[in-house]
Amino acid sequence: MTQVKNKVALVTGASSGIGEATAIALARNGAKVSLMARREDRLISLCDKIAAEGLEKPIYFCSDVQKSGDIEKSVNGTVEKFGRVDILINNAGVMYLGPIEGANIDDWKRMFDINVLGLMHCTHAVLPLMIKNGYGHIVNISSVSGKVVSARSAAYSATKFAVGAFSEGLRQEVAKQGLRVTVIQPGAVATELTDHISDSATKKSVKDWVAGMQALTSEDIANAIVYAVSQPPSVNVNEITIRPTDQTF
Repeated sequence: MTQVKNKVALVTGASSGIGEATAIALARNGAKVSLMARREDRLISLCDKIAAEGLEKPIYFCSDVQKSGDIEKSVNGTVEKFGRVDILINNAGVMYLGPIEGANIDDWKRMFDINVLGLMHCTHAVLPLMIKNGYGHIVNISSVSGKVVSARSAAYSATKFAVGAFSEGLRQEVAKQGLRVTVIQPGAVATELTDHISDSATKKSVKDWVAGMQALTSEDIANAIVYAVSQPPSVNVNEITIRPTDQTF
């Protein structure tokens, strides 16, 4: 994992789940880690947890990817501390599954604001820095729902298909400048995401579905991310789809 050592990694949605596990995995592989999330108490706890392992203590920014000012503060603060941003993990996201009929339109708006526009704004903020340095790796966390649509995932899938489209366009744009883009598409993962679902029938259905298999852990996804960013600069792992062995779609 020498490609990760001493690299500066900015992780959004770092206060729990995949973001938390990724921050730990990157730190264990020698990266200098900067954390972004809204829940400051969890960020402090994570920083202390990493430092307790004898690793370099991360810095953190209590921030919301829906707010451009928060993104600028976090990116600028990371550069002030470490001098650059080498890796961006666009992990912040929410999942509101459910039928279109009777859906809460505010849920749809929030999903697009966080899952798509927040990801795009964070990318926009770090891109000039990476281009100037001639090195950078942007990892966008999508979902199997960005490949396969179900009746209950129409709106959520729309956000994740958008992530895939944005990522591929970005990859083509920056490939000649030495930058890499990877899309991670997890299947069922045991995280807090299912708690976001406001439609009670859908929430029960999804939780029962996840409980009926050996779901992935956040650490499984973190391992895939570390694999992608640890490749030599001439290798770009464009896309990783990772499902539980017993997930059929």
